[in-house]
Amino acid sequence: MSAGTERWRTLEQLDDWLRTPMLLLSLLWLVIVVVELTSGTSDLIGTLGTLIWIIFIGEFAIRFALAPEKGAFLRTNWLTAIALLVPALRLFRAFSILRAARLLRGARLVRIVSTANRSMNALRETLKRRQFGYVAGLTLLVLVLGAAGMLSFEPAQEVEGGFTSFGHALWWTGMLIASLGTDFWPTTTEGRVLSAMLALYGLAVFGYITATFASFFIGRDAEAPSAAVAGAADISGLREEIVALRLRLEQHGLRRAE
Repeated sequence: MSAGTERWRTLEQLDDWLRTPMLLLSLLWLVIVVVELTSGTSDLIGTLGTLIWIIFIGEFAIRFALAPEKGAFLRTNWLTAIALLVPALRLFRAFSILRAARLLRGARLVRIVSTANRSMNALRETLKRRQFGYVAGLTLLVLVLGAAGMLSFEPAQEVEGGFTSFGHALWWTGMLIASLGTDFWPTTTEGRVLSAMLALYGLAVFGYITATFASFFIGRDAEAPSAAVAGAADISGLREEIVALRLRLEQHGLRRAE
C-alpha cells in the first residue's frame, strides 16, 4: 500500500470519528451566527464562538496535514479555508475608517455563506438517505440564516424601508425564496448579493419540490384501479404472470421430450 493511499485512508477514518462532534459544533456555530446577526454579540457568545472557531481551525489543520495532495485538498475546501480567516477580520473593528467598515460587511457576507456551507455539509451527512428531508432541512436553514443576514445588512435604522425585526426579515426571505415577490428590494451591495443567492436557491429548490410532489401524486394515481398508467402493483402482477407462463412452457417442453 502506498503512502498516499494510507494517508487518504487515515483522513477518511478521522472524518468518521469527528463526524458527530463536528456536526453538533456546526449546528451550535449556526445558532451563534444567527444570534450575532440579529441581536449582536456578548461576552459569552463571543467566547463560545472563539472556542468553536479554534476547534474548527485545529480540525482543518489536521486534515490538511494528513492530505497527501495539499493542492487538491485546498481546491475542495477553499470556502472553509476562507471562512476560518473571516473571524480574524474582527480586529478591524478597532479602526473607524470607511474601508475597514466595508471590509467587515464583506466579511460578514462571507461568514454567512460559509456557515450555510458548513451546515449544509452537516445536514448532508445526517440525512444522506432522505433526500426530501435534506432539502426541507436545508431550506429551513437557508431561510433562517438568510433572514438574519438581511436584517444585518438592511436594518430599518440604516436603510429606508428596511427590516424592523427578525420576524419581518424572515417573512421577506420566505416570500423571496417562494418567488412570490416583495415590496422591498435591498439597497446595500451585500444585501443585493445575498438576496440574489436566496432567489437562485428558491428557483432551484422550487423545481425539486415540484418534481417531488408530481412524482408522489402520479404514483398515487397509478396505484388506483382505474388509472390509465400502470402502477407498481400492476407491474408486479405482470411479472408474476410471466414467471408462471415460463414455468408452464418449461413443463410442457419436458412432457413433449418424454
